[in-house]
Amino acid sequence: MCNEAHHEDLVASVREGPPARDRTIRSSRRRLTRGAARAGVVVLVSSLLAACGSNLIYGSDGGGKTTLTWYANPDPPPPEGTSPADFGQPGIAQRCSTDEYDIEVETLPSSASEQRIQLARRLAAEDSSIDLMSLDPVFVAEFADAGFLERIPEDMQADLEEGVLQGAIDGATWEDELVVAPLWANTQLLWYRKSLADAAGLDMTEPVTWDQVIDAAVEQGGTVGVQANKYEGYVVWINALIAGAGGEIVTDTEAGSDAAIELGSEAGTEAARVVQKLADSPAAQADLSVSNEGTVLGPFAEDPGGFQVNWTFIFQNYAADEAVAEDLGWARYPQTVEGQESAPPIGGIDVGVGSATDHPDLALEAVSCITSEQNQVTFALETGQMPAGEAAYEDAELQDTYPPDLLELFQESIENAGPRPPSPYWGSIVNAILNVWHPAGSVNPNTTPGDSAEFVEAVLNGDALV
Repeated sequence: MCNEAHHEDLVASVREGPPARDRTIRSSRRRLTRGAARAGVVVLVSSLLAACGSNLIYGSDGGGKTTLTWYANPDPPPPEGTSPADFGQPGIAQRCSTDEYDIEVETLPSSASEQRIQLARRLAAEDSSIDLMSLDPVFVAEFADAGFLERIPEDMQADLEEGVLQGAIDGATWEDELVVAPLWANTQLLWYRKSLADAAGLDMTEPVTWDQVIDAAVEQGGTVGVQANKYEGYVVWINALIAGAGGEIVTDTEAGSDAAIELGSEAGTEAARVVQKLADSPAAQADLSVSNEGTVLGPFAEDPGGFQVNWTFIFQNYAADEAVAEDLGWARYPQTVEGQESAPPIGGIDVGVGSATDHPDLALEAVSCITSEQNQVTFALETGQMPAGEAAYEDAELQDTYPPDLLELFQESIENAGPRPPSPYWGSIVNAILNVWHPAGSVNPNTTPGDSAEFVEAVLNGDALV
């Protein structure tokens, strides 16, 4: 008997394969040029879904009321005594359910890459059970280009864009159209221990450079926490360094695999110089080659502390540690080149409607509710993930929870962010970069940027595998 659990097992059984399958899975109605290996995966998944038939369709509860299924990334754990059903995205789903439909949340894997894989494979198979999805902005271009997203009507696009910070809009747009709705926006700041910065003589009210940060940490025996594991988070750092030097990893991304690779530029060299300097310095944390957003937290909290670049959750993360909380400072992301404004990383979550849904009108209505100002505020208070809408930052409760200057810095950082390139081939670009830039200790400004540019181009042209 075919059921949902069996369907998941069947889909999982076709996930493994040669690295070429990591390329964008395009729907047959939009692209007829996929390779034989990718075609095999899509055809097989489609056959499996067809075999399962209506058991995989969530449309109605049998009593005439529609159920919309929302595939969402995991939220942080709720506070003790709070039901998971009332918290985060499930809580939003409850508040946005109506007399006409209920919204049920299915939780995606914790890894953004695994989220992408699960959604892309099911959407390529035209799985109608995906009514709504929470989508990392970095995958929006890929999903839109593949035809996986229901088009948002123009009048609704205008409503969803109104009052939203520009950085969040940029990440939700493809080919000059809003294709998903921003729910929350995220950005990285430079977090620092005030005592160490003071001892080093750094004026943190003025812009600081990566060189200054690293030198100060070395002088005071502290550390600089970054994300340099072999995962997309490391490329977030590389991209921010390149953008901060006035460059881009790739340009003309709407050309798909024919995008212009700019890694070998002077900006790429500046980025590699910063990576090399940190990796070769005593300020590098011992686990640099496997560091991520979580591993950097411990060394930062130990005396004498230091610096870290990390997302907005950091403020609440140290709330229970009074000594660290009182010594916690924040500043705009460091400059790659002195005197040139930094381009902070930007992330967050957008909400889109699956193109194969049986209920597009209801799902679009639900998107408007899910991403409303009040839901953005509530979600920020619950999870520490900041709103995408500017007006939400004026909420009295949010203002009581966060220092006003920190909220202003969040908004400034989002507005002036350096987004990752909106390429439908971003997954392949990331893996190609990691193959050359990882570990950070191997980076050489004289060779790494040029070598990685050549390798990315070869991967996009189908001449190399990752």
